[in-house]
Amino acid sequence: MDWYSTVFEIIDMRSFSNLWYWIALAVSWSTVSHWVIGVPFDMIQKAARLGGEAQSDLEDMVRINCNRLLYIAGMAGLWLLGFASALLTSLAILGFWYWVEFAQAVFLLLFPMSLAGLMSLNTAAIIRDQALAGEELRKRLHRHRVQTQFLGMGAIFVTSLWGMYQNLSLGVLR
Repeated sequence: MDWYSTVFEIIDMRSFSNLWYWIALAVSWSTVSHWVIGVPFDMIQKAARLGGEAQSDLEDMVRINCNRLLYIAGMAGLWLLGFASALLTSLAILGFWYWVEFAQAVFLLLFPMSLAGLMSLNTAAIIRDQALAGEELRKRLHRHRVQTQFLGMGAIFVTSLWGMYQNLSLGVLR
């Protein structure tokens, strides 16, 4: 048995039947919903509970992350959009036209994540444009987190349905 066969035996390229794919999917959405625009959610809760210096720290961190996101979008946004669109289109064509299961799995992971990224960019723009602070800032960050969680639930639901379809119908043919 050569090394190529050994590697692909250990790393099963049939993604939807691989436990590691589902762990990566869960960890990805858990991480995205915890880090609201680069700010950990427990920091938002601490600011709501304690106020004062915790609120000031939250506002500073949100300001830094919003400026960072909007600067990157302003400088390289069109290039990033072009590359991301090309990557997602390539994955969609490979996955759903040529039936490459690995491309399907990566597309079903990255496409909703890119939507979450666009939501973060939109929230950062709203926070900066409206100069949100205090309670309004915490409400906006909480709303963004809830929206991200709903997006994640929908993405996990669609991915699990597609994965079950792949494992039940196409897995029999292999």
